[in-house]
Amino acid sequence: MSVKGQTPASHSLPLTESNSQITPTNHTDDDWNMEGDTLHEECGVFGIYKTPDAAALTALGLHALQHRGQEAAGIATYDGEHFHLERRFGLVGDNFSNAHTLERLPGTASIGHNRYSTAGGAALRNIQPLFAELEGGGIAVAHNGQFTNAMTLRKSLIKRGAIFQSTSDSEVVSQLIAKSRESNIVDRFIDAIRQMEGGYALIALTRKKLIGARDPIGIRPLVLGDLNGSPVLASETCALDMIGAKFVRDIKNGEVVVCTDEGVESYHPFPDVPARLDIFEYIYFSRPDSVFDGRSVYDVRKALGRELAKELPLDVDVVVPVPDSGVPAALGYAQGVGIPFELGIVRNHYVGRTFIEPTQQIRALGVRLKHSANRSQVEGKRIVLVDDSLVRGTTSSKIVQMMRDAGATEVHMLLASPPITHSDYYGIDTPDRANLLAAQYDLEGMRKYIGADSLGFISLDGVYRACGYAKRNNKSPQFTDHCFTGDYPTALVDIEGAEDHRAGGLLKE
Repeated sequence: MSVKGQTPASHSLPLTESNSQITPTNHTDDDWNMEGDTLHEECGVFGIYKTPDAAALTALGLHALQHRGQEAAGIATYDGEHFHLERRFGLVGDNFSNAHTLERLPGTASIGHNRYSTAGGAALRNIQPLFAELEGGGIAVAHNGQFTNAMTLRKSLIKRGAIFQSTSDSEVVSQLIAKSRESNIVDRFIDAIRQMEGGYALIALTRKKLIGARDPIGIRPLVLGDLNGSPVLASETCALDMIGAKFVRDIKNGEVVVCTDEGVESYHPFPDVPARLDIFEYIYFSRPDSVFDGRSVYDVRKALGRELAKELPLDVDVVVPVPDSGVPAALGYAQGVGIPFELGIVRNHYVGRTFIEPTQQIRALGVRLKHSANRSQVEGKRIVLVDDSLVRGTTSSKIVQMMRDAGATEVHMLLASPPITHSDYYGIDTPDRANLLAAQYDLEGMRKYIGADSLGFISLDGVYRACGYAKRNNKSPQFTDHCFTGDYPTALVDIEGAEDHRAGGLLKE
């Protein structure tokens, strides 16, 4: 079995990367996020089996999932004889929209991956999908999430003779598959994921199968679609919509699906426990037009705003969303309190890589690179800013000041999520707990830090009400909500006792 493409020297198999001469610019979270004050999802995955133009459809699916990772993207295909792999730094549209690239990805089966890498520098070898030669054939693997015992397993595998080519969690999976003593690829795949702890949506492509799996409690999402009889796997339903595929169902927590020429088979190798999707998929990460478990992400975000209106009605002149993720909640809040909704902040969507290493003069402008005040809508008015979450508080403080500079007489801020007091270990790039504003200050301290006239957060039960529940079930929570509660739903094997999650996840390079 061989892999064709354009290959780095670090691979023992014949795989080359056509853009291997491109080196990613070293950058910090400050350069990308204006002081790291936003949460980032790690990845998005997409796969399709037995259809013409598989690579082009995968590129379209990844484009729909671009919000889940903007640092790099990769696509792997199989053409009946060979695997082909292309991995590039940058956006999907910049790398996989031209015929020349897609011609190097022939085949009727394909998987793809979007990636966001944390501070510390990206590396070509870590861009997924990752490919491994196995006895009896090769396998390409990609995943969204983080394994909380990956370092422990990695050390064990190295002692058993495994040679790693990357620092990605996904390679731990492929190495476990390679070392498994099970007789067929599905059993080897299941044997591998049974050893993993954490939250993940995992897809794999072999010569005759497209495999998908979701962690035992369903922290990370994965959906199944159908395109004219061809099965499709994706992180979100918006990717199905992009290619005109029909939504079939959510992959269940702990489920493994295997797509072959005969159809789609389902396996359930884990104990049956209640699902606990990460609540941040609804609050922030997923695209508003996606649907999980029958709930529209957009509808939930508007409902969060309505719950905020019930809990914290303010006497102001105008409701201003912090774009873009704060827009649905702000609209729901405005409708709930009966106050005008206005776009008092305009977002610049084209900052991109223009200021990867800004000069000090540019850096001093801070948040204005990404947001500008719409003076005509805020001058002389009492305003309330509505955003999805508050992380470090640095961006929020700059936005509050920007509103004051634009002439707002009062600036209040409301958040459509509870205070974030704990770091994430399941594939979300959060600051260390010491840098989370809500972990260091009480409500009044946070208000002073951002400089608002008042500050308020939706209650945890308010979040659950927005999702259709009367309240949080404390004995068996309906969602993974550890960032608010510290209630981590899995063992944190590599992270126990450590606040710095970057020491625990191989995604965090």
